Amino acid sequence: MVKVNKKSRAALIALTAVFIFSFVLMIPAAIFAEEEAEEVIIETIDIPEELEFNVVYPKLSAKAGNNFEFSVDLTYVGDEEATIDLFAEGPENWFVAVTPSYQDSQITAVKLTPGKKESLKIKVFPSIIKEFQKPGDYEIIVRAENEDLKLSEEISLTATITATYSLDLNAKFGVLNTKATSGKNNPYTIVLKNSGSDVIENITFGSDAPQKWIVKFNPEKIDKLNADESKDIEITITPPDKTIAGDYMLNFSVKSAEATKNIDVRVTVETPSIWGWVGIAIIVIVVIGVAVIFARLGRR
Repeated sequence: MVKVNKKSRAALIALTAVFIFSFVLMIPAAIFAEEEAEEVIIETIDIPEELEFNVVYPKLSAKAGNNFEFSVDLTYVGDEEATIDLFAEGPENWFVAVTPSYQDSQITAVKLTPGKKESLKIKVFPSIIKEFQKPGDYEIIVRAENEDLKLSEEISLTATITATYSLDLNAKFGVLNTKATSGKNNPYTIVLKNSGSDVIENITFGSDAPQKWIVKFNPEKIDKLNADESKDIEITITPPDKTIAGDYMLNFSVKSAEATKNIDVRVTVETPSIWGWVGIAIIVIVVIGVAVIFARLGRR
């Protein structure tokens, strides 16, 4: 067994104490250095700036003549508040407006806080001119940008116009009554118009008239009538011979798979002129006969 003298033992104890003391002093220094390094790393991280649109319903449909309203969320990622310019474009002669979700005032810019979502409404008003609102899909572009930050983002929305089908039927000269002579062909003209937004095909005509009356249409059928197109329809009304003079109500109708329409027209039947002359002649004969009788009686 090796014996350690007192001096060696004292030196060993002193050396051990110095080592332990040095190790204790190094721990907080290491911790501080690590924290400082983390701060440096955090300070050097650069957050990428970007804009992002989010929309749940990017496609909407409505009948011609109606407006569209899209709900869109805009989010800004960055390290400080920024003003974002807003732009919206639609088809020719359409009007597109960007408004906040909580009011109807049109806006052209919005101030965004990093990470905060801004809800917007995109209001789309199709042209009132039918030429620019035919059935189909129409693209709406909404763009957000900040030139200083060199940020730009856009979103495409789709407004789908569906067709409307409607027929208008009116008298040629706006008068829903006419005169007719019994036993004669009496003309009357109506105007048929396609007041819808799409073509209407296979249009037929019909009438509801008193028994034994004859009603004919020219043309008898229309294969195709374009939107906003009008066409004159010639009607021939023939009351039966010896129809009692007076007013009669006739109903004219047009039908297709997409739309129907009808109008009522009052027809005043007059006695044929020949019968008027016959009546006058009979009256004259009766008057002459009575005069002759009185003359003969007067002689007696």
